[in-house]
Amino acid sequence: MLPIDFTNVPKHLATRTHEAMKPVLLHPEASGPAIHYYMIRGGSKRGNVTIWEPGTVGSEYIKTFGHYHVDDLPETYWILNGEGFLLLQRLEGDDPARLAEFSVIPFKAGDRLDIPIRYGHLAVNTSDTFLTTRDDSPVDFGDADPAGHPGHADYSQVEKMHGFAYYVVEHAGQPALVKNPLYTAISKEDLSGLAIIES
Repeated sequence: MLPIDFTNVPKHLATRTHEAMKPVLLHPEASGPAIHYYMIRGGSKRGNVTIWEPGTVGSEYIKTFGHYHVDDLPETYWILNGEGFLLLQRLEGDDPARLAEFSVIPFKAGDRLDIPIRYGHLAVNTSDTFLTTRDDSPVDFGDADPAGHPGHADYSQVEKMHGFAYYVVEHAGQPALVKNPLYTAISKEDLSGLAIIES
């Protein structure tokens, strides 16, 4: 019989609930799905799978919470199903309100996305189906919450700023952007042609 270690099985799955997402939503008072996305963590060897619900909260498309890596950790995402946008932002210094760079990168099933080191990142599902990705981010099962809040990721700066520099919203049937007013400076930005609208 093959020896199988089930020690970490309960730690592989985590979900991000609507309540947990409220600190980073454009319209936290709006209703949304009970769970925004599901995370199955296997680490850099087995890989991690994330599945987003389709739809919006108010006008904002379902997204991940967003985080920065705490060290020079590269990460790659493979898009398995659906389409959307990857948001990348790099801090200018220690002030989370000032960015050196912000980018919006469209993606679709079959694409590979390489996350540069020290960039904050989140993904947005703009499709009418589940968005599914695989990534190679490491997981330390010794962490208190390895699936939901792995130790290599810092969510606190994103929460402090109530999200990233822009929110991706549905406007007249198309994705558009709403600026987060808490960000005071962005030195360089590439918005991939998306319109900026008022919230």
